[in-house]
Amino acid sequence: MNCIKSLRNDVMMKVVVGVERRRMFAVKAKKGSKGGGAADAPKASTLSKEVQSTTVVGANILKDGADPKILPDSEYPDWLWHLLDKHPALSELRRKKIETLLYEDLKRFVKLDNRARIKQNNSDKAKN
Repeated sequence: MNCIKSLRNDVMMKVVVGVERRRMFAVKAKKGSKGGGAADAPKASTLSKEVQSTTVVGANILKDGADPKILPDSEYPDWLWHLLDKHPALSELRRKKIETLLYEDLKRFVKLDNRARIKQNNSDKAKN
């Protein structure tokens, strides 16, 4: 019975806190320090502001490589600047005439409509 209560409490803590169980390691305190308040504080970045503004810090994936430099906007492809543009929703596309849609919007409409039909069919099969 105690095992079930412990398991229930563990699951509830995961839900409440919203984190997964992670392995934690104990950190030994230095000799002579009490409390360790200053040692627990996060360290400030050691990179200069010039380096932070001219490079993509942390983007290096190579062992012996360096962080890539930030290039001027003209050096990047045009499609890159449209990745975060808002796309119309399915309901919005259904209100428009199919003949007047742009090719990209028509592709999006077909994809979203197929997805909605598949979900509806799966829902109908699950009810039966």
